[in-house]
Amino acid sequence: MTSAPHPEHGVEDLCSAGTELYERALREGHIPAGDTHRAPCLVDFGLLHPAVDDLSRMEPVAPAVALHRLLRRSQERMADERRREERLAETFARLMRISGSGPAGTDSPAIRILSGTARINRAITEAMADPTHELLCIQPNAHYTGRRGEAAQALSLDRDQALLDRGGRIRTLYQHTQRHVPMVRARYERLRGDAEARTLDEIPDRLILVDRDVAFLPADKESLIALEVRHPALVSYLATAFDRLWRLATPMYPQDVQQPTLNGITARQRTIAALLVEGHTDAVIAERLGMNVRTARVHIAKLAATLGSESRAQLGYLIGRSGILDQQGTAG
Repeated sequence: MTSAPHPEHGVEDLCSAGTELYERALREGHIPAGDTHRAPCLVDFGLLHPAVDDLSRMEPVAPAVALHRLLRRSQERMADERRREERLAETFARLMRISGSGPAGTDSPAIRILSGTARINRAITEAMADPTHELLCIQPNAHYTGRRGEAAQALSLDRDQALLDRGGRIRTLYQHTQRHVPMVRARYERLRGDAEARTLDEIPDRLILVDRDVAFLPADKESLIALEVRHPALVSYLATAFDRLWRLATPMYPQDVQQPTLNGITARQRTIAALLVEGHTDAVIAERLGMNVRTARVHIAKLAATLGSESRAQLGYLIGRSGILDQQGTAG
């Protein structure tokens, strides 16, 4: 009776036979080479190798060494894939110029795909190198978090200051939760010129508009691929959407002003109340308002205490009865 063929799987999904055999090899220091027929994946993945002094025995590679080697291979594959994406983007950018709405051979396609942070930043810098007069931005919370956010901040400061020095202006929309972020505040303390920031509870994804002629917006969740949009109708639509959000937004500075309340309920709590009535979970509310779940739950608890609610179901009823959603608020 022949044994069933060994199932194919990746090293991250090590089969039960392979796991058992590898653990045994680690405990005993070696196993007979003939035992590997049960789990040939261990040899394929480099977790077992023949003993130097006895080829009939297989010795295990230390897990830490194996993990380091496998992670390095994974990183190399990711780097290869990223280079492939960049080559694809460059190839199809040329093709898009041919098939675009303008004459064949034009250097400014209506929509261009940019792959990689360096290439995206270079395109933005080139667009702003012209006699730029206006920069409109929407910056979600994630933009100024971690090392990547710090690098983006440093890169954009000189670029933005150069625009301001030419007499241009900058308008940026953030979420209310960015009002107290030190890096954001420091940015506006350093910029000299006509730079203004406003905030809203919710904003769309990142957007950069240069002179209302070209727009940059992300094309993936990690913001490693972007679209450069030069189609006049699309850019005009995005600029109009920005202008309407700007009129609804609250000036960011000065920010240490007591926010108005309605019957002891802040504007932030009214926004959360509206999302609660729509049936959203705490996690969804936190994501939409750019805060962590714990902070969202603190606001919900305060809202419940103010309205005298003893349960989530009762809270929705009391919100509707209180009339607080009829009041349009500002940042809270």
